[in-house]
Amino acid sequence: MDGTSKISANKAATSDYDLAKPLSSTTGLRQSLSSYGDTHFSLFLRKAFIKALGYSDDALSRPIVGIVNTSSGFNPCHANGPQLLEAAKRGVHLAGGLAVDFPTISLHESFAAPTSMFLRNLMSMDTEEMIRAQPVDAVVLVGGCDKTTPAQLMGAISANKPAIHLVTGPMMPGSHRGVRIGACTDCRNNWAKYRAGAVEIEEIAELNDELAPTAGTCGVMGTASTMACLLVALGMMPLKSATPAAVSTARLRAAEDAGARAVFLTKHPHLTPQAILTRESFVNAITVLQAIGGSTNAVVHLLAIANRHPAVAGQITLDTVDEVGRRTPLLLDLKPSGDNYMTDFHAAGGMPALLHQLRPLLHLDALTVTGQTLGQELDLAGPVRPLAPESPVNCIRPLDDPLYPRSSLVVLRGNLAPRGAVAKASASKDRRLLAHSGPAVVFRGTADLARRIDDPGLAATADSVLVLQGIGPVGNPGMPEAGMVPIPRRLAAEGVGDMLRISDGRMSGTAGGTIVLHVAPESEDPDAVLGVVEDGDVITCDVERRSLRVELSDEEIQSRIARRKRQMAEAEGEAIGSDQGEGGEAASHWVGRENMRGYRGLYMRSVNQADEGADFDFLTAAGPGRRR
Repeated sequence: MDGTSKISANKAATSDYDLAKPLSSTTGLRQSLSSYGDTHFSLFLRKAFIKALGYSDDALSRPIVGIVNTSSGFNPCHANGPQLLEAAKRGVHLAGGLAVDFPTISLHESFAAPTSMFLRNLMSMDTEEMIRAQPVDAVVLVGGCDKTTPAQLMGAISANKPAIHLVTGPMMPGSHRGVRIGACTDCRNNWAKYRAGAVEIEEIAELNDELAPTAGTCGVMGTASTMACLLVALGMMPLKSATPAAVSTARLRAAEDAGARAVFLTKHPHLTPQAILTRESFVNAITVLQAIGGSTNAVVHLLAIANRHPAVAGQITLDTVDEVGRRTPLLLDLKPSGDNYMTDFHAAGGMPALLHQLRPLLHLDALTVTGQTLGQELDLAGPVRPLAPESPVNCIRPLDDPLYPRSSLVVLRGNLAPRGAVAKASASKDRRLLAHSGPAVVFRGTADLARRIDDPGLAATADSVLVLQGIGPVGNPGMPEAGMVPIPRRLAAEGVGDMLRISDGRMSGTAGGTIVLHVAPESEDPDAVLGVVEDGDVITCDVERRSLRVELSDEEIQSRIARRKRQMAEAEGEAIGSDQGEGGEAASHWVGRENMRGYRGLYMRSVNQADEGADFDFLTAAGPGRRR
């Protein structure tokens, strides 16, 4: 640094303590001051303590970029976090800013009980409040595993300071006996074979060593990869940042680029998440979701994200998802809807190549975090060089020759799901089940499922409809990924590979099958039809007609609901009379939630339903008091 700049920095530092001059600046260390009743003293104290870290006045005079650190020893998806932080810091410093990292909670799908979805809203609150509380001019949101990126964007929209996303990236595929495998579609496929007796216990142990061979998120089009692609489509992440592998140098360069772009945002403070995101941004994201055969989880996340935005809330609904799907083909040949892996998608040109194919269907004037529109960014990226037809990584289909004609994800309605349900039609393993009627086999929660699913006497056939109740937002709680109900072992051994399955919960984005999810209202709701379905009731699902119904008269349904409400009222009275606390059977779900303590109680009283994003009502743009 030259002498003139040092003098300027010193003058700025001494002026902070001039009591005759108000602290008018709301940038850098002067923002979000702790309350001591004396703003000059608050800044004086802050500078004294941050200098304990060795910062000079010159460093502290620069724009401050916060880098959200979500590394954890329990999060292998974020194992490359330390390297990404260093690369992002390098980008910030090269662009003239000061990078300061700070932690928030970290979520991993396999290391969060009862489910990471239960903690998504907590992470969003943590992210929002840390962005608000700390003196940052912009933030780099480093996340990856399933619920982390939507949680971060939800919090960033609410805090509304300039922000840019950086994902940790997908893992590399492994190999088993000469065949590529990867988490977690191949986890589920091979586990199903093991349950059916087609894979021995020794082989399943061998497979376990190769399914997740490197750090990073699942290497297929699961929820993590889906959300990475949607962040690009939303305009919150640069075009080339979604697909580089976690262990690649391209991922480190993406991190450096994110740091530099964050400094750009400090100079353009109007580019906040609320300014960038519009209804058109979300329509672009839904278009990409349908075109990539993305995770059904993304539907819940997009609804939650949209409902955080004051100008977009209520404009993006399940109907929007279905409308966009009817005009959008599936173009990406990736597991679980296809055959390939994220490394193949990256080699084929990644998101720029896909967006060029989708260009006629996109709102190209939507703004992005770069300050350019999506159309301008695509123009700057230039045409993607076409691959040879025989190329093994040619997994992006042209718009006029899709993998699936339209509606990869569909929204179903009917007396069983009056507020909607979601299914990934493109991942069905038996297309005949997309128009199917059959008798229900009902499981009343995951414990009941575990107890009876492999009972040789289970009254189920290949035509049965497996119904799992009690795994909605409140029911489990946390809406677990249990919706991919396993095929009963007796039927799997007979060669049955798919059955129609229905629940109010979720399934992994890496899963496949004819599975209806997110039924709203959930079965725990006293008025939910799903909650009164019984064994033997005939259920009809017709994807083309977007219909999901139980073949019962309205009178029979209302009679069952009235009987159930009486039973719930009796259980409520018993719970209060016995002072039944957390962990009791009656207090574990809808009944007794008013008396639960801690975060669990906050969650149970405040979470809305899947068709609104399973967010907390008081965190939405509309605020508390609007629970339907």
